[in-house]
Amino acid sequence: MKKKLLIFGSYVLVAALATMITLTMAGMNPPSKLDRLETLIEERFIGEADTEAMGDAAAAAMVKATGDRWSYYISAKDYDTHREQEENAYVGVGITIQQQGDDSGFLIVMVTDGSPAKEAGIEVNDLLIGVEDQDVRGMTTDEVGLLVKGEEGTKVSLTVLRKGENLTLSVERRRIEQPVAKGELLENGIGLVRVYNFDARCADETIAAIEQLRAEGARKLIFDVRNNPGGFADELVKLLDYLLPEGDLFRSVSFDGTEKVDTSDEKYLDMPMAVLVNGNSYSAAEFFAAALQEYEAAVVVGEPTVGKGYYQQTIPLGDGSAVALSTGKYFTPKGNSLAGKGITPTVRVDVDEETAATIYYGTSKPAEDPQLQAAIKALK
Repeated sequence: MKKKLLIFGSYVLVAALATMITLTMAGMNPPSKLDRLETLIEERFIGEADTEAMGDAAAAAMVKATGDRWSYYISAKDYDTHREQEENAYVGVGITIQQQGDDSGFLIVMVTDGSPAKEAGIEVNDLLIGVEDQDVRGMTTDEVGLLVKGEEGTKVSLTVLRKGENLTLSVERRRIEQPVAKGELLENGIGLVRVYNFDARCADETIAAIEQLRAEGARKLIFDVRNNPGGFADELVKLLDYLLPEGDLFRSVSFDGTEKVDTSDEKYLDMPMAVLVNGNSYSAAEFFAAALQEYEAAVVVGEPTVGKGYYQQTIPLGDGSAVALSTGKYFTPKGNSLAGKGITPTVRVDVDEETAATIYYGTSKPAEDPQLQAAIKALK
């Protein structure tokens, strides 16, 4: 009996000591400034406070305060859209719109092949003026996008202005896989491959486009990575491995000092090549051009790139939100960082804002694209 009492007494003593330690530590770690501010707003603010909005604003400001332009906060309501972008797929109707400066509507600049919009009869250069029963003239592009979006399998009514006539068409919302790469055979056996990003399916679709162009008679290639925001390193490495001979392709160093070097095998594509870049070529798009340039496998044409040398990890925060945080650095095959300096084209060709806009929206013809013409000339 004495033994049991002694054991019980020791448990009480340990519990008491643990409580004292906890209380002492609590006294040593007072609530943070943000916790204190939130408590004050909840207890004393005279108005109605949206705590979710406050949390989003605080998180976004905290990430911004790092001073890193590449890190960003993703709210819970935006996270699904972020994932869709990475997957190159979304639920929608398959149109790309451009707001008109005179608030006359939204010009439809692209209709995805095989999309519900294409099937419903929506055409490029139609002017979108209504969604369901709402006149969208004067709205923002984001506001119109929210009206068009909806659950897969449901329908949305779109009103467009075409040659002075209003047409109202019912369009089904479906999951749409956006094309990542597209090939086009130009004159003189030159194949043009537009690579829109380096997210999901990039390598497979780009390689498929190249093989199709070769089957059609292409003897030279031009890669267009202008306005390409980058994407996954794995997709970049897979594509470079297909294009380049044996050697280093890509280097990365993580926040804890871990270094990784991706390499290529001896198989490669032995064709004259050029790469088009501009000030909106980011991240993987820049390193794609840099690798081809350093291997002297391609001539780089266009404008200097932005210079993004950090990579981000998307880390969930537990409430549906996430942070895309810079956690490492990227280097070219020769170990060069592009951070803050980007790539200097071998052949520099600047374009005016109007031409840049037609390139961005894909509405320029090859003969109207000075940078593409310079690449063709370089390959000749």
